[in-house]
Amino acid sequence: MLVTTTSTLQNREIADYHGVVTGEAILGANIFKDLFAGIRDIVGGRSAAYEEELMRAREIAMEEMQARAERLGANAVIGVDIDYETVGQNGSMLMVSATGTAVSVR
Repeated sequence: MLVTTTSTLQNREIADYHGVVTGEAILGANIFKDLFAGIRDIVGGRSAAYEEELMRAREIAMEEMQARAERLGANAVIGVDIDYETVGQNGSMLMVSATGTAVSVR
């Protein structure tokens, strides 16, 4: 499936619009990752634990969005936007949402 942040696809014609599709992922960061990330914040540097969680959440959201587009008969998703938010008590959970327009292209 073609996925793009642009509203068109080069050298492709959009034959049908199937509507907006979304994918979401909400992941909780466990206490050990929080502890090590806190230490990393104090001494400086990147937090690999959070980067891995963020990457995993983004992949889940994108896969879910593509699966929903496929169920609608689409072979591409255009205009994709990815948003990141913290939710839950004290921002203890990470939410990633992917949104785009499901289309059929030739």
